[in-house]
This record gives sequence, C-alpha cells and structure tokens, in this order.
Amino acid sequence: MIIVKTREEIELMRESALIVSKTLGMLASEVKPGVTTLELDTLAETFIRDHGAVPGFLGLYDFPNTLCMSPNAQVVHGIPNKTPLQEGDIISIDCGAIKNEFYGDHAYTFAVGEISEEVKRLLDVTKKSLYVGIEQFKVGNRVGDVGYAIQKFTEDAGYGVVRELVGHGLGRTMHEDPEMPNYGRRGRGKKFIEGMVVAIEPMTNMGTHRIKQLRDGWTILTDDGKPSAHFEHDVAIIDGKPEILSTFKYINEALGIVTNEEDAFRQELLTV
Repeated sequence: MIIVKTREEIELMRESALIVSKTLGMLASEVKPGVTTLELDTLAETFIRDHGAVPGFLGLYDFPNTLCMSPNAQVVHGIPNKTPLQEGDIISIDCGAIKNEFYGDHAYTFAVGEISEEVKRLLDVTKKSLYVGIEQFKVGNRVGDVGYAIQKFTEDAGYGVVRELVGHGLGRTMHEDPEMPNYGRRGRGKKFIEGMVVAIEPMTNMGTHRIKQLRDGWTILTDDGKPSAHFEHDVAIIDGKPEILSTFKYINEALGIVTNEEDAFRQELLTV
C-alpha cells in the first residue's frame, strides 16, 4: 500500500533528507587515499547525531554500521572496515538518517584521488540516469516509466543495470511501497499520485548486470568483478511534478563541482 504524505510531512522529510545530504557533503572532503571506510563511518555517525538526528541504517535489519560503504566492484551494502582506500578507487557511500520520525536516504559514488576516464564515464552516466528517471516520476506515470527510462539510458551507454536491487517508497519506515526498479516497461506498474515519496537509486555495472553476495550476508558484488556505481535521491511528487528533497549541493561545494542538474526538480532553490 502506498502511503501518501501531506505537504507538512514532506517538509519534515526534506529535513531528514538534508541531514543525509550534509553528512555526504562533509564526507566528500574526507574521501581520500589512506582513509579507512570505518573512519568515515565514525565521522558520519557523530555528524548525524550532532545535527539532531539518528543514524538510519545502524541496527536496521541488524546492519552493524551507519554507512553502507561499497568500493569498486561492490555494488551496495558494503560493511565499513579498516582497509585504507587507494588512489584510483571509487566508493559508493549510502547514508540514512531519522529526524522528526521520518527517514532520509541517499547515496553518492565518490572518486578516490584520480580515477581512469573509463570509470569517470561510468559515474557520469549513472548520475545522469538518476535525473533521467526522476523526470518520469510525476502524476499519471507509472513505476515502469521510471525503470524504462533509466534502463534505456544506461544500456544505450553499454552498461549493465542491476535487477535484484531496487529503489523504494520512503517515509516513517525505510522501505515502503512501491518498489522502484531501474528497469521495466513503459506504462506498467503502480501509478504515481500526488504526495508520494520515493528513493530512486540506479545501480549500474561497467560489465554484466549480474551480481553475487558475500558470505557476510550483506555485501553485493558484480559477478564479473568490474566496477559499479550508485547514486540516489529522495523525491516527492508536489503539484504533480517531481521535487528532489535531498541534494548533492554540499558534495558539489566540497569538490568544486559547478552544475545546475537539480534546478529543474526544485520549486525553490536551496539557500541553506
């Protein structure tokens, strides 16, 4: 059952989403060769608590940490550890926070130092596919319209779209209806209505779309060992159109990236 949110609830969810956004922005300056994912995890937990929120992943389904940290061929759900990041790595950082009884949940894949042009393209295409999908999240469209748009964009670029892991509705619980696959057929699936809030999160592999899981019960890897990228936003339908509640603004500021990619999906530009 889809749980529709009021305007007031959506604004509370925006606060939760922005806690995650600011956490990822803080981490953007800390992702560098030599740092461990466990060190980044500790920084994130402290930051979230200092900003009046609670880590959303810590203890959820018995997950042991604040962040899902997934380098290189890890797709998602990697567990932070003491292994230092190395020059040329990429790392997906997925973060959740609870504030005002609502979840925020989004993700960004960072470059560690200088990365190859081939991997840069993977990150660029995956991030662009996120906005291609968000464009289709509007009243009257269906789940399959978002999935089809993401799948076509990424497969046309020569990449594999993960099937087994999907985006999801978001609210007072981390995972609500509907599931939001990154593949599908236009005109199929549940219809979008005013007040829906979802997390859209393309997961794109450089090679095969197939995946496997480590024995830790969490970490998901590409089946062929090639890199994978992951980007995620929290999005509401307001006045029939998609409104991004999260932002990469703080990451962009930390990394010196100039872009207006979110402007079309925000009724008022962020000033905080």
